[in-house]
Amino acid sequence: MGDVVATEVRDVTGVLERVAAERGGVIGVPPGLVVTPDATWTPASELLRPPYTLLGELVEQTAARWNAPRHVGAALFWKTYGYWHTLPMALAWALGGPIPVMPLAETYFKVSEAGVTIGASRVRWGSGPEAIREALEESQAPLVRVLSGMAKVGERTLWGSTAEAFAHPLTLMVPGDYMALLRAVGRPVDGLVEPAGDAYFRRTCCLWVTLPDVEPCGSCCVLKPRP
Repeated sequence: MGDVVATEVRDVTGVLERVAAERGGVIGVPPGLVVTPDATWTPASELLRPPYTLLGELVEQTAARWNAPRHVGAALFWKTYGYWHTLPMALAWALGGPIPVMPLAETYFKVSEAGVTIGASRVRWGSGPEAIREALEESQAPLVRVLSGMAKVGERTLWGSTAEAFAHPLTLMVPGDYMALLRAVGRPVDGLVEPAGDAYFRRTCCLWVTLPDVEPCGSCCVLKPRP
């Protein structure tokens, strides 16, 4: 198993290094996934510490950045955080290897040019969609519940961004049947994305389109042709 994991680390790391180079170094997950936390990193578990002051501050900062209402700030914060947290798992599945899971207790984040950068002091390795489902339940579901209650934004809206975080990289980074993966992972991400030729549409809106003077995302449900 050790050799398999080592190979998979190289594969995922190679893709992430390529993505980082294409984005001028702006990427929300370290290509090697593992970090040595220092004072610049904050434990992700702090986001779930009542009364959720830190999470609220990040929501307010995101809302202020885009001059958006609080619920839109929450949705856009989650679109970023959920994407980078999901990306390594999606890539690993498409590459056919073990799934790198960042245990919540060992996950860290920092605000960055990518919006937020997420890494782990230790990565746990799992197998297949089951490992991804368990990772979403452990590390994303609690945040989705708190964000939804805090900012009055629907959980389905937030999970739509996680669903897109599977579809986007398997469309543009490593080819993969994201619809099969979403079906295998199941609720709450299954059914929130649908294919459209070589692209896809969301079935929920990330709320970006509600901002003044912006173009809708290419995958936005408002752009989907009506029957």
